[in-house]
This record gives sequence, C-alpha cells and structure tokens, in this order.
Amino acid sequence: MWQVSGAHGYIDREKAIKAMGIYVDKGFITWDLADHYGPAEDLVKLFQERRLNIKGPSSLEGVKFFTKWVPRPQTITRQVVKKAIDLSRKRMGMKSLDMLQFHWWDYQDNNYLNAIEYLDELRRDGAIAHLGLTNFDTEHVQEFINMGIEIVSNQVQYSLIDRRPEKGMMELCKAHDIKLLAYGTLCGGLLSKKYLGQPEPFNEQLYTASLYKYKNMIDRWGGWKLFQTLLKKLADIAKKYKVSIANVAVRYVLENPVVGGAIIGARLGISEHIEENARVFNFSLSPEDYDQINEILTKSRDLMKIIGDCGDEYR
Repeated sequence: MWQVSGAHGYIDREKAIKAMGIYVDKGFITWDLADHYGPAEDLVKLFQERRLNIKGPSSLEGVKFFTKWVPRPQTITRQVVKKAIDLSRKRMGMKSLDMLQFHWWDYQDNNYLNAIEYLDELRRDGAIAHLGLTNFDTEHVQEFINMGIEIVSNQVQYSLIDRRPEKGMMELCKAHDIKLLAYGTLCGGLLSKKYLGQPEPFNEQLYTASLYKYKNMIDRWGGWKLFQTLLKKLADIAKKYKVSIANVAVRYVLENPVVGGAIIGARLGISEHIEENARVFNFSLSPEDYDQINEILTKSRDLMKIIGDCGDEYR
C-alpha cells in the first residue's frame, strides 16, 4: 500500500476500498502498509467496517494487515512507543495489530534498542500479535536475536536485481526461522513485458516513486543494456510456462525457502494485475531456468560492495 502514499498518483478513496475487496475475493488477503503511507491505515479501517456490514465476519477470515512503525529520530520511551502503536490500532480499527514491522533510520542512535524492547512488551501484552522488522541489516537482526526478541520477519528489498538478502541475511534467517518479506520484487514494474525492448527511460518517463527508485537500482546493478538481456531471457522462460515476465521474476524470489512472501505494489483503483499475479502459483522454475538466469546475473555488479547490506541504502 505504499502506492496510496501520494508518490504514485492520486488514489480515490472509494475506488481504493472497492479494489481492496476485489483483491481479497480473489485470494490476495495479506496487506503491507505503514503509519506514514498517507491514508493507508485509515483505508484499512474503512475497508474492514464496510466488508463486515455487507458480507459479515466470515468475509474477513484470514485477512491480515501488516503495518509499520517508522519513528523519526527521538528519545524513545515506553510512552512514545505505546502512543504510536495505539494510534495505528485506532486508525486501523484493530484491538491487536496482526503484525508491527519496525524500522530505524540511524544505528548510531541506540534508542532502537529501547524501541524494540518496548515493542516486544506490547507484543506480550497483546497489542501486537507478531513483531517484524523492516530494512534491518544482518548484524542488527542478530543483535535482536541475542536480546531474546521474538522476530518473525524482516522486510527487505529482494529481486533479480537486488540479491543482497542471499548473502548473510538468508543464512541467519534460516537458522532462526525468520522469514523475509520481499519488496521491490518487480522493481516498480520495470521487471515486466512493458519495458522489454524499450529505450532507457529518463525523467518524466519515471512517473512514480517506484520507477525512479528502481531505475537507479538498475543503474547501479549493471545498467539498461544488461537489464534488457535479462528481460529477454525472462521472456523466453515465461513463454515456456505460458506466464509473464513479471511472474518469472516473482517466482524466482518466492522459491527461496526463507521468503515468506513477495510484496507486489497495487495502485488501487488505477491499475490491476490480479489474474496475472495469480499465475505465479501455477509453475516452478527448473534448474535449467536458474542456470540461464544466473549466467546473466553473474555479469552484474556486487550491490553488497556498492550499497552495503540490506537496508543500508536508507542509512
């Protein structure tokens, strides 16, 4: 639901709520959002209220909403944490948050240690069902594990372009049964048929925050020429399975056993790819597919050396 934050075009509230219902009816029942994604938390409350009134409690069975707390730099007290979580609960109309994902901007400010302890207290008190992380690197996930904090997930950028999670993060998560929630899996839509064989986009052609962000990531990864080589290979594989380039890109990430889910952006009420996205569950990649894809990926630059570990691009 980053797409309702204002950086991806105007989102009409009524159309967005209607679109959410269509997604849920089609089986897409888990939603990723944040306290700073514009009206995202408010939309969740409205959606749940209307669905309950029209279709009853059973229509929300299994539907989950994962929000985030992204505090600005400040002294962290239990009161600060509780106030933030209570606000999200109020905005979303939920007594207990399905999952709270914690992000911290600056590791030099060790108030994050207080924050995670207070969040864990709120989890034990029932205000939060599960506690996850957003954009934490391997070292600091390990730090939380050493503190005895029950972490179930870490949301990180993970795609064919950005495979940094396959380094130390993956092994740590596997050892401690922590799932990765992968975002940027389609690079804002760049990993799709729409950009196959197309000239390199610039300026106004990068008309959403996602396109701008992930085009920069492609530049650092290896550039547009290598990206086109990758798209052509994905198109060949997609044709074999009668699916889309986007499906192959998502499947690559989902088949990693440490990945709990791939987050696909939805421009609610503007652009829907529901039927196409559902096809990702209809096939699996073969060893030959991986070999062909990895042959191209080995020609790219090492983003661990250029950017650093998961989430370092934000610090």
